[in-house]
Amino acid sequence: MSEPVLSVKSLVKTFGSVTAVDDVSFDLMPGASLGIVGESGSGKTTTARILAGLERPTSGTVTLDGRPAASRGRRARLRQAGLLQMIFQDPYGSFDPRRTVAQSVEEPLRLHSGGSARDRAARVAELLDQVGLSARAGDSLPRDLSGGQRQRAAIARALGIRPRVLVLDESVAALDVSIQAQILTLLDELRRASGISYVFVSHDLAVVRYITDTAIVMRHGRVVERGETERILRHPRHPYTRLLLDSIPSPGWDPGRVAGDRRALDA
Repeated sequence: MSEPVLSVKSLVKTFGSVTAVDDVSFDLMPGASLGIVGESGSGKTTTARILAGLERPTSGTVTLDGRPAASRGRRARLRQAGLLQMIFQDPYGSFDPRRTVAQSVEEPLRLHSGGSARDRAARVAELLDQVGLSARAGDSLPRDLSGGQRQRAAIARALGIRPRVLVLDESVAALDVSIQAQILTLLDELRRASGISYVFVSHDLAVVRYITDTAIVMRHGRVVERGETERILRHPRHPYTRLLLDSIPSPGWDPGRVAGDRRALDA
């Protein structure tokens, strides 16, 4: 029986008097894809930022590849980054606007893998091709690419050092539906080919259904439901999960009833 590549135990994060993450626990197995579902303010993005070392937990533990994750010290941060990479909803802010896409994709290789400039250039070309970007796109500045192309570039950069885990925070939410489908198909193919594990943060239940095997549903910082994604979406057990599903417009949809159910849940 393999061990989890990522294990989160009793995670808590407070900001002053506000508890953003409250006793969150889950395991992620090698090659698996876990969805973190919830509305804005549910704590899902804060959880993702803790996993990536961008926030320090108030309490609880994050274990990555059998060792505690650490956010202090250059060596510890490099190790963590080598095992876990994060892709944001809009990756534009994570690219240096003065560097070409190829240069940005190469930077993690230089930091983590070393090797000659020629070897790194060959690896960059391989990565760009893997995510469906041309050499011309690699020679472009980030501002010259479309949103979908920038997201592909972000995936190429994250995959370059062959991490064990990829955390994706609403990574297709800002894209047109057709581009979303292309990125999701790409991610699914990459996972099956490489065995990488995903933590997929999203409010979009259709996206979660397609890309994840299991999911946790968060509300007010706490996990209210967990299990196989298809079971959660077909047979939700918690009233909040049912409310999320009922909030999706469909034939016979009654927004008044949904609003009433929300008021009852918050009462």
